[in-house]
Amino acid sequence: MHENTERTLLRDCEIIRIPSGDAAVIKAGTVVRITQALGGSYTIVTEQGLARITDANADAIGLESSVVAGASGASGVEAGGAVDQPVEDKAVWDQLKTCYDPEIPVNIVDLGLVYDCLVTPRPGQGAHVAVKMTLTAPGCGMGPTIAAEARQKVLTVPGVSEADVELVWDPAWNQAMISEVGKMKMGLI
Repeated sequence: MHENTERTLLRDCEIIRIPSGDAAVIKAGTVVRITQALGGSYTIVTEQGLARITDANADAIGLESSVVAGASGASGVEAGGAVDQPVEDKAVWDQLKTCYDPEIPVNIVDLGLVYDCLVTPRPGQGAHVAVKMTLTAPGCGMGPTIAAEARQKVLTVPGVSEADVELVWDPAWNQAMISEVGKMKMGLI
């Protein structure tokens, strides 16, 4: 909907440079072009190259944040989920499908980047979720950013009180790991 749209920053805005993962600030009045708007973040082109703007900074490009008031950064338990509420694996996987590689318009699950997701119920404490994921390239500086986003999104699942996302490199990712849905989105089939 917002892809290939030119915008002028309304205020100074924190960005994450792609692919280095370095944080920076770009000044109000800078013209940017949105190349991808998926999963609550925006990939933009600036004079210095590609960058990511988080949903929390959507207002800087004149868009509304999709974060529900009071739920930002809160775990599923803190956001109103019951401590002993059962957590279905599907709910966690669905949340992981809202995380996108900033350079590829396919979510991390359909890209085949998520190797494992284990939900451990803990009576009286809320569930613990452990995710093992990789990246399309080991040297990608966006790894910690993508992993942190995945963790934050998993924590919004009702009943989840703790989440860990670990970046792993074995087995090495390859295109054969992309789901059929992902391959269709990328025009590979």
